[in-house]
Amino acid sequence: MRRRAKIYAGLAAAVVPVASVIIALGATPAGAAVGGSGPYPADYETSASLANHTIFRPQTLPSERLPIFVWGNGGCSANGLSQGNFLREIASHGFLAIANGAPNGSGSTNSQMLTQSIDWAIAENSRQGSKYFNKIDTTKVAVAGFSCGGLEAYAVSNDPRVTTTGIFSSGLLNDADDYQLRRLTKPIAYIIGGPSDIAYPNAIDDWGKLPSGLPAFMGNLNVGHGGTYDQANGGEFGRVAVLYLKWRLKGDTTAGANFVGTNCGLCRTQWTVQQKNLTLDGGTPPTTPPPTTPPPTTPPPTTPPPTGDACTATYAVQDQWNGGFVANVTVSAGSTALSGWRVTLNLPSGASVTSLWNGVATGSSGTITVTNQSYNGRLAAGQSTSFGFQGTGNGSGAAATCTGS
Repeated sequence: MRRRAKIYAGLAAAVVPVASVIIALGATPAGAAVGGSGPYPADYETSASLANHTIFRPQTLPSERLPIFVWGNGGCSANGLSQGNFLREIASHGFLAIANGAPNGSGSTNSQMLTQSIDWAIAENSRQGSKYFNKIDTTKVAVAGFSCGGLEAYAVSNDPRVTTTGIFSSGLLNDADDYQLRRLTKPIAYIIGGPSDIAYPNAIDDWGKLPSGLPAFMGNLNVGHGGTYDQANGGEFGRVAVLYLKWRLKGDTTAGANFVGTNCGLCRTQWTVQQKNLTLDGGTPPTTPPPTTPPPTTPPPTTPPPTGDACTATYAVQDQWNGGFVANVTVSAGSTALSGWRVTLNLPSGASVTSLWNGVATGSSGTITVTNQSYNGRLAAGQSTSFGFQGTGNGSGAAATCTGS
């Protein structure tokens, strides 16, 4: 169940940065601010054939083809400059980024506008006389959005032309919409603002319901729901988005190394990282998800891994705040392989589990048991997997024991 189906979409409209909307309505590319940290300084334009959209592109189109990135704004705002710094940064690295809404537009957008962006880009690539003629890589398409815009991205993520999805500070609001998760077949990335992000619980809930075997990444940076879009070059969200797009849309495995494996570039940084079924080359994913990496701040409290029957369980608090916490449990096989595992958790008094992923829980407070999911029960000798959960109260001092089969 959804832990809290809060309608945070409207809140995103309140946090749209003022700095990103001061460019005058109707500014031409030559008059707009050129920027971004990439090799192709970028600005924005509009097109009569794509009404109510804002197109961010390199000012001088490079010889390499531009993958397509379509974007839904926070609050489903029809102001295409709402996350302008962020989108200009992406375009400066050789992408065609198209936002719903005209520059400084008003009103609301819908998911069909993302599809219109894809249609337009593909048509322009094949239209003789277009500046984009044979300049766009129509085989590489990312659909993404912030908050309410993330819900728009979910709605069209099953478009067969989409090759990856990005969910930024967003998550489905109701369990009735979970069918959108079940139909996902392409890699997905979640970029979330940490436990203080109002979308965090719903994003975590979605993460736990993704189809088995789906390549997925989740990065949490504790900046809250507003993200870093209004910072220079989109701030840290902009930097990570560019790395992800370089990997997924351009095949840059150096960029991809920031997301894959226990020693990934974002692991043990200020980001809290979770991974599922990720490989750099897009080959056969591992049979079990890599373990979640804790943030690098003050070492989280841990309990020594008691020895169970053929496996051990190590409990660690990842985040603790007033009234709640997020914890991770690493399950490791001993000297023999496992076909399944069962962890017993003794929670501190007053603590309870509100949501759990990568495991099946019985009970929510006191002594609870967690068994493996279908995809992470089989462990070779010495191999590890993990599950995590969010709880209320104080997570310090819990004890975990493991029994294998």
